[in-house]
Amino acid sequence: MKRRLIPPLAALALCVLTSLAPASAADGGSGVGDPYYPDDGNSGYDVAQYDVRVVYDPARPDHLDGDTTVTARALGDLDRFHLDLAGFDVSSVTVDGLKADAVTREGAHELVVTPARRLRKGAPFSVRVRYAGKPVGDGWIPLANGGVSVIGEPHAATAWYPANDHPSDKATFRLTATVPDGWTVVGNGRPGPVTDDGAGHRTFRWYEDRPLVTYASTMAVDRFTVHTDTLDDGTPVVNAIGPGTIVDAEAEALQKKILGFLSSRFGPYPFSSAGAIVTSSRARQARQAPDLETQSRPTYDVGLFDVAMAHELAHQWFGDSVSFTDWRDGCVAECFASYAQWLWNEHQGGADLDHDFYGPEVEENRADPDYWRVPLYDPGAGRELDPALYERGPLMLHALRRTVGDDVFFRILRQWQSAHRYGNASWPQFEILADELSHQDLRGFFTAWAHSTVIPPDRYLYPGSLATAPRAARPHA
Repeated sequence: MKRRLIPPLAALALCVLTSLAPASAADGGSGVGDPYYPDDGNSGYDVAQYDVRVVYDPARPDHLDGDTTVTARALGDLDRFHLDLAGFDVSSVTVDGLKADAVTREGAHELVVTPARRLRKGAPFSVRVRYAGKPVGDGWIPLANGGVSVIGEPHAATAWYPANDHPSDKATFRLTATVPDGWTVVGNGRPGPVTDDGAGHRTFRWYEDRPLVTYASTMAVDRFTVHTDTLDDGTPVVNAIGPGTIVDAEAEALQKKILGFLSSRFGPYPFSSAGAIVTSSRARQARQAPDLETQSRPTYDVGLFDVAMAHELAHQWFGDSVSFTDWRDGCVAECFASYAQWLWNEHQGGADLDHDFYGPEVEENRADPDYWRVPLYDPGAGRELDPALYERGPLMLHALRRTVGDDVFFRILRQWQSAHRYGNASWPQFEILADELSHQDLRGFFTAWAHSTVIPPDRYLYPGSLATAPRAARPHA
């Protein structure tokens, strides 16, 4: 099949990658140019690894001591560069072991570093930041038992370590956290050695060896009960169960079954560790989701339930392994994770998705223009995680499945994963892949479903076998 040219929307989505180039020959700039969050992230360098070392005492819930080293590569000659860090008193900054010539603060979260000598294009470098003080932001969440969970989307990383805080710059992650005896720290990836200093403190280590987006990094401190297991392929499973939560052996076994099912649909599980962090927050904060797809080990509030697990575990493929390019692309993560909940219900044998899920949802909202008003791609600044992605995203994907057929649909999902594994991709790129693998011209379909602000025409709303779904109250042809 002849490949069609990348449409303007796709070209626009890919342009954000070029914004990672330095703003000038000597200044890294204060953002990557995200259309929704222009000050997020920092151009001029590419992070390879975060090495975050913190000391936290739940007896002092408003204080954190941090010592973070960011290893990166300069994308241009840099006389200065920016990191994202909210709050804290910064006591020292060194670049390649040399004290920085200057360290200043700009805006809400910019830490501007002038190294002792110019960083040359292509050169690796490391910047070490030591800081202390009160963590700020919605991502710092007190737990009912006195501990803390650090999670949040789109922003949470800057509440506890300096970062290039934009999804387009993924990096591996190491956490070393010291807490008083009796407390446990859980993070991303595989656990490392736990050491005791003999003076009432224990140090926990966690290593995530696959690149992550900063909002998917986490640290949870609580009096956890930790259960370990393995998946069928030998992948270790670590479940941290907080006091006052609702988790039993059946729920933990169900987690493994869901991972196995999702692997059969999306391809091999992408990370070297799996599991869950289950906490009980003191109070749910504004704009803070109780569950989040923290990489390799999702965080859940209160308990492990099948619908929540299907969603957050699907994010390990859609959002964590394959991450979006900028914040217009939220559907790359949320539409698929929401559809995974449908797929799990179907797999359980108790759901006819056409008649039990799709048809009733469409007909209930057919005459409601507000339901269709927000586009699924580029929903607008402040609406990057709009309910439309969670509600209409599954409808669109199910309609696509009925349009191209099951075999092609799941081949598209698996190819998407293998082509962009551990990287970034945009929603317009998904449209192109679906076009190519289906050997169909899907431009009309995606325009109606992902880019429009009105209900799709019936030929896209009820394709193929969906034509037999309930079709009452039809106000338009």
